[in-house]
Amino acid sequence: MEQMVRVKETYDNGTALVIHVRESACSGDCHKCAGCGAAQQTMLLTVENPIGARVGDMVVISSGTAAVLKAAAVLYMLPLVLFIAGYLLGMQWKLGGLIGALAFALSIGIAVAYDRLVMKKKNKAATSQESSVVKLIDYIKEKI
Repeated sequence: MEQMVRVKETYDNGTALVIHVRESACSGDCHKCAGCGAAQQTMLLTVENPIGARVGDMVVISSGTAAVLKAAAVLYMLPLVLFIAGYLLGMQWKLGGLIGALAFALSIGIAVAYDRLVMKKKNKAATSQESSVVKLIDYIKEKI
C-alpha cells in the first residue's frame, strides 16, 4: 500500500517522522456532495528513510498489505462465514437463527481477541524499538 505524506522531522538513526492526513471515504470534497462536513484525521508515523528525505519533502511511503488484508478477513469475512455456517447447521434442528446468531457472536469475540493480540504486539514492538515496516520509497515532484 502506498500513500503520500510530508516529512515533519528526520533523525540520525535513518528514520523520519511523517504526517499523513486521512480523509473520509468521500475524499473530503464537500462541495461535490453538498457539504457533509467529514472530518480529516492527522496521523504521525515514524518510518524508515532510506532515500534521505528532508523536512518538508512530499514523499511516498510503502507498507505491506498482508496485515491489512488479514485484519479485513478476520473483521468482515469471519463473522459472515460463521453466521451462514451456524444458520445452515441450525436449520437441521429448526434453530437456524439462534445458532447463526451464536456463531456470529463467537466470531465477534474472535475478532476482538485478534485486535487485542495485534495491539499487544504493536505496543511490544514500539517499546523494543523494532525496525519499522513502513518505508519512504520516492519523492513527489510538486508543481509550483
